[in-house]
Amino acid sequence: MDTQGFESFAVELAQAAGRIIRPLFGDPKLRVDTKSDATPVTAADRDAEIRIREMIRTRYPDHGIRGEEFGIENSDAEYTWIIDPIDGTKSFITGCPLFGTLIALVHQRQPIVGLIHQPIIEQSCLGNGKITTLNGKPVRVREADTLATATLLQTDFVNVGKYQDRSGYDRLVSEVALARTWGDCYGYLLVASGFADIMLDPTLKDWDILALIPVIRGAGGIITDWQGNDPVTGTSIVAASPGLHARVIRILNTGA
Repeated sequence: MDTQGFESFAVELAQAAGRIIRPLFGDPKLRVDTKSDATPVTAADRDAEIRIREMIRTRYPDHGIRGEEFGIENSDAEYTWIIDPIDGTKSFITGCPLFGTLIALVHQRQPIVGLIHQPIIEQSCLGNGKITTLNGKPVRVREADTLATATLLQTDFVNVGKYQDRSGYDRLVSEVALARTWGDCYGYLLVASGFADIMLDPTLKDWDILALIPVIRGAGGIITDWQGNDPVTGTSIVAASPGLHARVIRILNTGA
């Protein structure tokens, strides 16, 4: 399937969202509301998603839309756009630029285009499962086959034990060279572009996950859920270079 037109449109969507998000970043007067799941939301999240939805309806009126803030439209469509206008709102509201806009296009339940867009430093990491680019230039995961030299990223280390086996995670952290919380979607951008080796999240929603899959796969990486299963139906993510992924999964789940 030729996805070039969809890929270009995904970049247009992210750039439009960025024009809404950038002026609100670092604004101490920005109102922060709390959703029913106890997560924060702002006008930047809502307004960016509204704009993305408007553009999709205009360009592809027969496509479905599923977004974090406003739910599902045209649920029976062959193609569905999955939107997370600000992945990492907790970072966004504290003035930390480790957040981004996630956009995926799903065809018959499989993600065929994924985009991670960081609007402050204007980076767009775009993948189709076969190739991944960063601002138009092809990128690849870093070749690595030993944890002793690996960089591990995660969004939140505090609640790992609430969703997964804490002992396996602690063992993994003890074996890598560097463990940092350069997380949310930006951590996956760093893995895809060869600046980190492992990125993991113990719990995620589909709007957090689906854009990541074509990006990591297109960069030559492996992406699964925490147990090594299909990430499309998963509720967690482990992304890593091929030389490390199997070892990471084994440690996370057995501690060995």
